[in-house]
This record gives sequence, C-alpha cells and structure tokens, in this order.
Amino acid sequence: MINPPPKPERTLVLGSRGSDLALTQSRWVMGQLQTAWPEAKFELRIIKTEGDVDQTTRLDAFPTWGVFVKELQIALLDKRIDFAVHSLKDVPDEKPEGLVLAAFPPREDARDVLISQGPRFRELPAGSRVGTGSPRRVMQLRAMRPDLEYVPLRGNVDTRIRKVRDGEMAAVLLAAAGLKRLNRHAEATHSFGFHEMIPAIGQAALALECREEDAEVRHILAAINDALTADLIGLERRFMSAVGGGCKVPMAAHAYPSGDGFRFLCTMGRADRADLVRLERSLDFEDAEEEIDSLAAELLEECLAKGIPIPARP
Repeated sequence: MINPPPKPERTLVLGSRGSDLALTQSRWVMGQLQTAWPEAKFELRIIKTEGDVDQTTRLDAFPTWGVFVKELQIALLDKRIDFAVHSLKDVPDEKPEGLVLAAFPPREDARDVLISQGPRFRELPAGSRVGTGSPRRVMQLRAMRPDLEYVPLRGNVDTRIRKVRDGEMAAVLLAAAGLKRLNRHAEATHSFGFHEMIPAIGQAALALECREEDAEVRHILAAINDALTADLIGLERRFMSAVGGGCKVPMAAHAYPSGDGFRFLCTMGRADRADLVRLERSLDFEDAEEEIDSLAAELLEECLAKGIPIPARP
C-alpha cells in the first residue's frame, strides 16, 4: 500500500535553535524532506533554549540535562511547532510523555577534532591551554596529555575558534560533524581517532522529534530515516541508560559497523586526573542488547574496583 503524501494545505513548522550550526542542520533536514515530499510545505521557526540564553554556565553545572532541547519539546507539546531537529548528543534519555524521536538521518563523521595555530595535539608545548567544556573530552585528553591545562569553554563555533586565533587558547576541541556541516573542516589541525578519543553518545547524529499522536508527521519524517544509524545510536543510548550517565558524567560510548556486526567502544573515568576505564568489543546485532547490558555492568564494576565514581542509580 502506498502511503498518501502530506496534505498540501498544511504547512509543517520545524523548530530549531538559532545558532549557525543548528540552523544549517535544520535547513539541511528541511531540504531532504522537501526532496522526499515535493508537494509539502515547510516553515522554519527559531526557538531559544536555556543553553542558548545562558552562555556562561558550564554545561555540566546546569541543574538538569537537556538545556538545548527542553524549550523545543515544550513548543512541540504546545503545538507551536510540528517537529524539531536536535543534535542527538544533547537529548536526555528520558523523553516527555507524548513525544517521540521519529527519525535519524545518516550520521556524519563522529570524531572529535583539535583546532590550533598549527601544532597537532601531541606537539602542543607542556602547559598549553586547551579549551573544552566537556568532562568526557577532558577525561580522555588528560589520559593522553596530563601536562596540558584544560580550560572550560562555552560558545558557538566562531567564538571557540576565535579564542585560538586571538591567542587566548593554544587549541580548542570541536566535533568534526559540526565543522563539516559548516564547511569548515579544513580548519582542523588534528582529528582524533577512536583509539584516542571515544565520541559522546549520539555524536554526529541528528534526531527528529515530533508528537507521538501525529501520524502524518511521523510518516513524513520516516522518509529520511537511516536504519543503520538508528540501530547504532539506539545501542549507544541503551548503554547510557544502563550506566545512568549523561553530560555531567565523564563517560563516552560509540558504535560503528565492523564486518557483519559492529564495534562498541566505551569509557568512564574522572575529569580531574588521568584515571579511566576503557572497554572495546566486537558484537553481533542478533544479541546486541544483552551484550550492551553486560558491557555496561562490566564497565561499572571495573570503575568501582579502581575507585572511580559511578553515576548514582535511581
């Protein structure tokens, strides 16, 4: 049975944050949907989030997670918008009742990158100031280079890169995906391999959220869903739920295709000193969920054995 196209009289409103990167991502999504549904009409509406308004508080210092998505979700529930585009790494595990993550377009490059005046990460002089607001990144960077100074940093891509150009920082950390979407990846000095730096859960993936009851919008968004991306980020988020982590916890997990299955990487540790546990497995899709649960339990057990704090369980 062929599903009907969207009702031509309805204009679907896409909610987006107002940063250059968020708007670039949302416009890309809107273009993909327009290609899939030429007769549909779309409108972009900017929604300011708590994380956009407060540019000074460290992300791990906010009292709750989801500071880049909460206002978008409220706009969905209030029916001011029909769907929202999120960077998946910003989306908490707990979703508001009545909303659903309906589609995940193909994932971009999930690696982290360094931007400096020229030196690669291993070449930075001892004592260099490196800017990043992520406990996950600091934890892994400190394990490689405990001799550098890691400085909290907030702001958009331009703000962060300007810190380097002005000499305030020797280098800053950014996501490769954001730079690629902004056509600025050539500015990266060093790309961290997964053996050096495990990405944030959901990094480089976009999530399209809508009201669960809106069957028409769910059908429209499904046209650009990538099944492999959805499967892999689903496993990452299952792991996040199993260990109880979020942006406040120095942890990371990433899944990527490998042979007939996938490779799963995870780590947890401390951001204040070079102390972490890292695990890596090749797994099959058939028994993936059970394997992920087992891996999460193993990681927590090893962290406890090393005296590394683990997330408080509800």
